[in-house]
Amino acid sequence: MELRARIEEALKNAIREKNETAKDALRMLLTSMKVKEKEIRRQPDETEIHQVISSLVKQRHDSVELYRKGGRPDLASKEEDEIRVLQDFLPQQLSLQELETMVVEAVSEAGAASLKDMGRVMKILMPKVAGRAEGKMVNELVRSRLA
Repeated sequence: MELRARIEEALKNAIREKNETAKDALRMLLTSMKVKEKEIRRQPDETEIHQVISSLVKQRHDSVELYRKGGRPDLASKEEDEIRVLQDFLPQQLSLQELETMVVEAVSEAGAASLKDMGRVMKILMPKVAGRAEGKMVNELVRSRLA
């Protein structure tokens, strides 16, 4: 089943089951997908949808951190529940070992020798790991490899 159809079906199920957290998260996801669609003036493909989901998950992680600092564990747990709902639609995440292997390959492919070459490495690496690894983690691994 196509990813967009899976998301819409999950929304219908969440509404039927009266699962407010899933309903809210999936409605927000579909809205973000429509915004992306207007931005690129066509239906987003699966990779672009994964990027939208990844950005929503990242926003939720940031919110959880802020809510915890602000003493609002109730809101933090709601955001964490939404993260779990959204992650069901992302591809399997890469393990640290797989990610390190990809970093080594990208560094050698780019012929990178120092931190100045980090942009070239990231340009090669990010399309390969899109939706399967957090950009911050990839950045840290590349930075430590080139340092």
